[in-house]
Amino acid sequence: MDHLIFDAHLHIIDPAYPLTSNQGFLPSAFTVDDYIHQTADLGIAGGAVVSGSFQSFDQSYLQAALASLGPHFVGVTQLPHDTPDDTLVALDRQRVRAVRFNLRRGGSESVQHLFSFANRVHELLGWHTEIYCDSAALEELETPLCALPAVSIDHLGLSKAGLPLLYRLVEKGVKVKATGFGRVDFAVSQVVKRLHSINPKALMFGTDLPSTRSPRPFNPIDIEIIGNALGDSDARCVLWENAVEFYRLQGE
Repeated sequence: MDHLIFDAHLHIIDPAYPLTSNQGFLPSAFTVDDYIHQTADLGIAGGAVVSGSFQSFDQSYLQAALASLGPHFVGVTQLPHDTPDDTLVALDRQRVRAVRFNLRRGGSESVQHLFSFANRVHELLGWHTEIYCDSAALEELETPLCALPAVSIDHLGLSKAGLPLLYRLVEKGVKVKATGFGRVDFAVSQVVKRLHSINPKALMFGTDLPSTRSPRPFNPIDIEIIGNALGDSDARCVLWENAVEFYRLQGE
């Protein structure tokens, strides 16, 4: 298997920009140069830089990272719900394409503003919403989540207990990041097969580099897991096509 990869979930941690301790944790540096060096042999031709809990509402690191990585990389940011429209428009021009709600670790806007803000940024700019949460904790949010115009769930929803709900969400059009394989408590290949069979456009692969706080960090074998589970043609959807469409990467 030899595919171009859109890395749908990566973090850049540059100590030159503000970092906030989260739950007593402050991450080690992982700069744009570190990312390029570590992924040089993987065939990555684009990606999504995702704001972490430890970056809170800072945009300066993200703006710098996107400028450095180039036009095939986009941003997923965290913002307060009352961010002015002109600020959102300016971020869109810098290739920010989504807002993230970190329900697991905080650092983002609270869940009470999730649905109104998600609808607002989609109506204004076509942005989607990304959610980091154990999918087992989303039971009460199932109906409003399915009503959102565009939403994705990080790290395969994390837990085996949340898989029945995750499958239902995917049936209703929710996307899922095939990322953070070292964070989950189930057999990734089986879940990838099931999710892909429900909706072939749902899954988007990402390295999750530098895998902060993960029991097992990213390994290139994670790419092979996708290929072995789905076969060459379907793996291309997960490694490239689905994310390029979802993140509205121009010219591809």
